[in-house]
Parts: sequence; C-alpha cells; structure tokens
Amino acid sequence: MLDSVSSVVSSAGELAKTSDVFKTSSAVPTAQPASAGMGFNNVLEQVAADSIGSMKAGEAASIQSIQGKLSAQKVVEAVMSAERSLQMAVAVRDKVVQAYQEVSRMAI
Repeated sequence: MLDSVSSVVSSAGELAKTSDVFKTSSAVPTAQPASAGMGFNNVLEQVAADSIGSMKAGEAASIQSIQGKLSAQKVVEAVMSAERSLQMAVAVRDKVVQAYQEVSRMAI
C-alpha cells in the first residue's frame, strides 16, 4: 500500500516537472510560488511523506496493541488517521489523472 502511494506521488511529481514547458511560453502568464523552494512537486512530496508516516504510525499502533502496549482507543485513532491519509492520496491521484487526461485531450 505504501509503495502505491509513493508511486502515485512520484508520477504526479513527474507531471509537475513537465509544467516547465508552459513557463517558457510568453503567451502564458507565469505565477511565482509562494516561497522560492516550495513548488508543486515539493508540496506533493511533502504530502506523500506525511501520508506514508501516518500509515506507518497506524501499523505501529496496531502492532503495539497486539503486544498489549497500547489501548484500543489509540489504535482506532491511529488507524482512522491512516485511512484519511490514504483517502486523500487516492483523491489527489484521481485529480492528477483527470488533469492529465484533460490536458491530453486539448487541441493544439
């Protein structure tokens, strides 16, 4: 599951890198990122890292519960957080795929 989240974000990052083509055109106005080092690719990487961390925390909480080291409430909270992260990653993937398909259908 973690591999699929990583592959989705890396694919989205590659798509974000292709946006450099549009920056060279004088007909398309360019917007500067809010901070110099924080581009779309970097944001996606950060979101992926946070999602993967949340999923790992949920797995660790489950293991600690089996060992009797963690209460059921803490496990449920960790697993629900991991589920929200996974749902967000899937939603981002779907939007990236949808945007790619829309761009590929554009007439040149």
